[in-house]
Amino acid sequence: MPADDSPSSGTSAEPPSPAAVRMQARATALLVRPKLWLLPTVLTGLLALLLSLLYMGGIVSPNRDLHDLPIGIVNADRGEPLSGQQENLGAQIVRAVTTDTSNGDKAEWRELSLAKAQDELDSGKLYGALVVPDGFTASVAALTGTSATARPALTVLTNPGKGSLGSSLASQITTAAAHQASQNIGKQLTASATQADATAKLLLADPVAVTTQVGHPIGTNSGLGLSTFYYTLLLVLAGFMGGNVISNAVDTSLGYADNEIGPWHTRRPTVPVDRTQTLLLKMGMTAGITLLSVSLVMLATVGILDMDAGHLPLLWLYSYCATLAVGLGVQAINAAFGGIGQLVSMFVFIVLGLPSSGATVPLQAVPDFYRFLSAFEPMRQLGDGVRAILYFDARGDAGLTRAWIMIAIGTALALLFGFAMTRYYDRKGLERLTPQPS
Repeated sequence: MPADDSPSSGTSAEPPSPAAVRMQARATALLVRPKLWLLPTVLTGLLALLLSLLYMGGIVSPNRDLHDLPIGIVNADRGEPLSGQQENLGAQIVRAVTTDTSNGDKAEWRELSLAKAQDELDSGKLYGALVVPDGFTASVAALTGTSATARPALTVLTNPGKGSLGSSLASQITTAAAHQASQNIGKQLTASATQADATAKLLLADPVAVTTQVGHPIGTNSGLGLSTFYYTLLLVLAGFMGGNVISNAVDTSLGYADNEIGPWHTRRPTVPVDRTQTLLLKMGMTAGITLLSVSLVMLATVGILDMDAGHLPLLWLYSYCATLAVGLGVQAINAAFGGIGQLVSMFVFIVLGLPSSGATVPLQAVPDFYRFLSAFEPMRQLGDGVRAILYFDARGDAGLTRAWIMIAIGTALALLFGFAMTRYYDRKGLERLTPQPS
């Protein structure tokens, strides 16, 4: 039966009789019905509780939950040891820092060469680094004589591409380690400089300066390392909202749902189509409309707002595939769960995805539950790829390769799950409700 695209009124053309008007229920009478309150009260309360626990639980205490934050430590000091010592000061600092247990396991110290540390900063594998420069032992030794020309310094390297909070946590840890190293060196110097005056001893007690440098700079229009999070959120929202809008629009156009805008109500003739063909239609429309939505996201963020972004063709392709994967997932969930599908997909893609994305709070600084979610939650997978493209020169080892793999897996799962459920419903003869216009 061909579909009639002209809207048909779902109400009678004749006005209601006075008796019918008198029989209409009033809100005050309905409010006293307990069953009317039960379901929305329970669902709203549960949603408020779950959202509060999930969102605040992931960010309420990063320092308490911090474990194994990857930080590099570099010993470029090649000088001879001080008199009476077995190793130079650079080696002593590395050993002291990597074996220190006073801060628990907050940092995962990685002993690297300077070149390797820079490479891991550039690929987003490190949140920061502590560097002992070449000639450090000699410059410290010079403080006890007359040949000192400058105060020796340890360098803290930051990585803002890993997010402002993650970079800040790494900077706090490395700076504290550098100051502790300075005090340990100061004890050695003051013990050996028995003839020094009070001013000299004050200098020798804390002889090392700590300088901070950006180890891997990002653009000034990068939101202090947060543009990755917000851009990823835009892609997820575009897929989530777009998928739901398309699903509702198709159901309305095919006559399986009413269309109500303000006081106007229409219902179209029902088009006979099974669940599998309906899902195929919705997914096809999602693939087409996502081309426009992703292009507009890039136009707004890069073209109008001037967000720092390179590799624009790759960014567009990645954004399209990421948004499409979310949109297909939404269609599959809606097809499987029906009326509650939008709520289910909201939890899958947004509620559980935001606190486990690792984009604002490092995954090393969230409770174990969120680290578990991050292994498969879509927002974390998509965010790693966006971060690699925006901040780390689209390097595969910066997370882009894994992101592409997870997009492919997510797309395949959406297709398999969606069509498996609709085929099952169709074989069982579970037809959709087919309201006919009066």
